[in-house]
Formats: sequence, C-alpha cells, structure tokens
Amino acid sequence: MIDLDPIFAAGGSIAQAFPGYEPRQGQVAMAGLVADLLEPEVGLEGGARGRTVVIEAETGIGKTLAYLLPALLSGRRVVVSTATLNLQDQIVDKDLPLAMRIIGREVPTICLKGRQNYLCLYRWYQYRSNPQLSLVAEPWVALIDEWLRTTRSGDRAELAWLGESSAIWPKICGSSSRCLGSECPEGSECFLTRLRREAGRCRLLVVNHHLFFSDLALKKEGYGEVLPRYEAVIFDEAHHVENVATAFFGKSFSHYQVLDLLGDTELQARADLPGGVASELLAEAGGLRQRAEAFVQQFPPSPGRYPLLQALSERTFSAWQEAVELYAHGLERLAKTLAEMEGRGEGWSHLALRAGHLAITLREIALPAEDDPGDSIHWYERRERSVTLSVTPLRIAEELRSTLYGSVDGCLFTSATLSSGGSFAYIRERLGLDEGCPSHHFPSPFDYPRRTLLYVPENDFPEPNAPDYPSAVAERILHLLTLSRGRALVLCTSYRGMDALAAYLERELDPAYTLLVQGRAARSALLGAFRNETHSVLLATASFWEGVDVVGEALSCVIIDKLPFEVPSDPVIQARIKRMQEEGGNPFFHFQVPRAILALRQGVGRLMRSSEDRGVIAIMDVRLFTKRYGKTFRQSLPPSPLCRDVDDVAMFFRSQDAPAVGLCS
Repeated sequence: MIDLDPIFAAGGSIAQAFPGYEPRQGQVAMAGLVADLLEPEVGLEGGARGRTVVIEAETGIGKTLAYLLPALLSGRRVVVSTATLNLQDQIVDKDLPLAMRIIGREVPTICLKGRQNYLCLYRWYQYRSNPQLSLVAEPWVALIDEWLRTTRSGDRAELAWLGESSAIWPKICGSSSRCLGSECPEGSECFLTRLRREAGRCRLLVVNHHLFFSDLALKKEGYGEVLPRYEAVIFDEAHHVENVATAFFGKSFSHYQVLDLLGDTELQARADLPGGVASELLAEAGGLRQRAEAFVQQFPPSPGRYPLLQALSERTFSAWQEAVELYAHGLERLAKTLAEMEGRGEGWSHLALRAGHLAITLREIALPAEDDPGDSIHWYERRERSVTLSVTPLRIAEELRSTLYGSVDGCLFTSATLSSGGSFAYIRERLGLDEGCPSHHFPSPFDYPRRTLLYVPENDFPEPNAPDYPSAVAERILHLLTLSRGRALVLCTSYRGMDALAAYLERELDPAYTLLVQGRAARSALLGAFRNETHSVLLATASFWEGVDVVGEALSCVIIDKLPFEVPSDPVIQARIKRMQEEGGNPFFHFQVPRAILALRQGVGRLMRSSEDRGVIAIMDVRLFTKRYGKTFRQSLPPSPLCRDVDDVAMFFRSQDAPAVGLCS
C-alpha cells in the first residue's frame, strides 16, 4: 500500500519541510487517486491491465507533486510524459528534487528527450574535421569543444548561448534519420546510448509526448524500442495527447528529407570515395535532386495545407502515378548504389536504408490503395520551396487501445484543461476511453470571484465575421490597454489578426507602454522583457496561448480577440468533420466547440498563476452571448464576476491598491 498520510497530514513530511504548510484538499485527493491507480491490488481482480483515470486539476492544485509523490513511493517503473520541454525541465530541476526531499530518500530517475536534443559525437567529429572550418572564425566551435569536456548528457539545453534557430545544431544533432546505430564508430561514447542504459536502471522516467509516441510507434511496427519497459504512464498536459499521437501513428514524406539524404550522401562521397567513383555518385545525387525539385513544382504554388486528392483532380491519375513512380524509382536506384559502397567507410548501408525507406513511404502516401478503407486522410503542405506529403489517421482511439492501454497496469491523463462545459465526453471519445473511465475535476483554489473580472463587450458590438469588427476590436483593445496601463497579454487567433492589431497599436498606443510582438524576438526574450517591464504589452498568437507563466503585476490583463475555433479548411479537420457527419454526428457541437473551449481555457489560464495575482480577462467575442453554444463556453470559464461595460473595468483597475471585490454579478 502507498501510504500518503505521513506526507500530507498535519505535522507530516511536507509540513516539516515547509513550516506554515496547509494541506490543499484537491492535491491530497488527487494524490490518493494516483496512489490507487499505481497500486496493483486496487481495481480489477489480479490488477488487470488497462486501468485509466482522467484528472482535470486546475492551476494552483499542485498536480505535479500530487502525481510525483505516489509515483516515487510506488516502487514501480513509471513514465511521466509532458507536452513541452519546459515542463519536462521544470519537473527534473525543481519538482523531483522537492518530492524526494519530502519522501526522505533518493529514487533513481532520468530525463529523456527526443534524439534531436542531443549532440551526435560522430556528426560533430565529422563536422569538426572539415578543412573549411579553419578558413572561418567560428567561436562556437571552441565553446562546444569545451562543453564536451564536462557534459554527461550532451543535451543542447545546457548551451544557453545556442539560439533556438541555430543553423549549426541540425548538422550535429543525433536525429534518427542520420543515426548509424551499431555501425557508429563513436557508439561506445554515444550520449543517447549511455542515457538509455541508465534509463534501464531507473524507476521514474521523465519524457515528452513526442518521444513517448515515437517509442510506441516503433514497438507497434516491431522496430525495437526507445524506452525500457514500464508499468504505468502519467500524461501531464494531456490535452495535447491526441495531436501528438496522431502525428506518430501517421506517416510523412518531405522534400527536405530527400535534400538531407542527398546532402549526407555528397558529404560522405567526398570523404570516403576515390575521384572517379565519387564523381559518378555525385552525378546520380545531382540528378535525383533535380527530380525532387521538379516533383515540388507539380503542386500549385499557393502555400497551405490541402487534401492530396484536390491536387490530383487537376491532372490525370496516370500522369500523377508516373511522376510518383519516377521519383520513387530514382530513390530506389540511389539506395542500390549506396548499398554497393558498403565497406568503403561507415554509414553507407544506413544511407541506403534511408533512401529505400523514403521510396516506400512516398508510394504509400502518394498512391493510396484502391481498397483504402478511408480511415486516414492523405494531404500535402505546400511551402515556398518545399512540399510535405502526409497520411494522418482520422482517429487514434483504436491505436491507443491496441498499443497502450493493454500494455500498462495504469494510465493517468491529467491537465488543467480536459473538460468542456463540465463534461469529459469529448476527451474520453477522442482518446478511446470507456464512458465508465473515472474522471475527476479539481477546481482552482484561487479566489477568482474576488480577484478577477471577466469582460465581454456589449451585444451590439460587431461579431468577428462582421466587416467592421477589425476596427472595432482594435479600438476597444486600445481602450482596455489604456485602463490597464499596459500590463497585458493580448492573444490573437491568427497571425493576420495579430499583425493588423500590432500595426494599429504601434500608431495609437501610449509610447510609455512597450509593445512586444511575437516573431520580432525569441520567445524567451519576449517573455523576459514582458516580466521585467511592468507596463509592457505582449501581443502574440499560437504557442503563447499556453506555457506563459508570468506571476505578479506585469500580467494584470489577458485579452483574447475571438473564440479560438480552428480553421475549418485544414484537411485533417475537414476529414474528421466529414467522417462525423457520415456517421450521423454533429461535428460542430461534439468536435469543433470542445476543441475551441480547451484552447480558450488555456488562454484564460494565463492570468492567475499564483494566489496573489489579480486582473481582468477580456474576451472580445459577443458570440459568448449571441450564439446558443456561447453558454457552453461560459460554463467552462473560471468563476469570475462578469461585466459588459468598460466602466466596470476602469473601476476594477482603479481599485488595484484596495482589496478586490466582485463588481458585477
């Protein structure tokens, strides 16, 4: 039995470590649920596999400790999977040391990230020996050499000076497509190999969703495994599980994958082959490069994501089939040539396997079988100079049932946002969980009624599809920013809307309030400036809807331009909507609305990050009241007092230095 009483009780381990500690009811209850899940005797007879629990724990519950403590005490091998590297690092650097201090003992743990986060020694030495380096002064070369003398993990996160968009890192990291495996001459010193050996001796593994589902997909295909066998898995930030799992249970063929292969081939040829042989191989690679460029040009030039059949409708299928076969044949011929080079140096057989695999994947995606059951969508993404072809499953529920739930004793899905309108039906259906799956909600302990205000414009304010909405919302946001004296995070649902609003605020916003705009600096730099410049305004979209953790006065207002419905033109979303319609369902209310609610709750959650925070949540979309679905959205929001008049917002901010009170009912 996992006994949590000595930890959470008055005078228990936490109270001894933190004088003045008061138990949080939600945290204690959640820890008990996790302990039951990890206890073999609890549940179905014999501790049958496949037990799952869903827990929504809002900000302030302390959910990380609530699952880490029973996981560490269980004596079982448990995987903790997160959506972001930031949370992964926080767990390892902050939460795990705290948890082990509380339980009074060390438990073997390890953090594993995707291969691309680690330096590949073979690639580094290969790059380091390039004679052209001596002609160019590159100070970071010496910095990496110095780092390699001390690092145990080879994790790029240790290189604080290395930018997120560094051009050098992709050339020297351990991406799977470039790994030589058992052929690698640096295999005995490989950071990844060493970490995986250590993982086999650990009881708790901290990974991210991408790595977890990469491992699950490998096991499904019978290609081995990345993670050692585990008995239970805890998904934090579980609202991302469907999207990440979908990517790994699908397949992609990218123009850049081919260019990477050709670049590696040319580099290897110059290093290993005599002049005549190298020239022949370089000529073959050059011909395939031209064929790859020609293949890209067959697609319409408009950037975006489109159903593949839409592109095929503009030409006969026989012509398309001929183009695909010509391209695939070129890859197969290159694979044969590369295989013949085996014995002339390391890595030739691996390059051959890459070329052969690309040919197979291209055919599978670009030439759907006639008896294709339609459980997946074939689509392409066009960018300025490249095309990526993908096949994506419409549902992952069956994949999870067959590959995950039956292979572990316990599985926990937890996040601050898993329900919509008070119901877990959407998340259960998308993840393939039975209706009887235990689902629990622990509300935030923060005092939303007294410390926050929710503002929605009056009903005659333009709806987002109205012609006068852009100008009206820009003017009203400017008014709110004046009342809040900056100190605001403005979240937009599109880059176009963000850019238009940025242009307006650059003209009209009081210059005393620094305007920070996503894309004009690195994310970390923007957040650092926002924290340090109290009266600044951060204008952002996409990834800033979650993961922004700014405590204190600097974030006193969160403004959201409109309800975050996904663009219905996305081919995967289109296909899922069509499938639900064919099955007689209502995709808008059962698919699009729940997804938008989860995204909205993430954005709203940026305001209250501690019990001392206070501020205004402004949602500039009157559909919260003018549309039938608006009630479901409102039921999903925190219990903040509601107002429809900006004068109440002004009153709230005037009372900043006084105890907060509920201004509106």
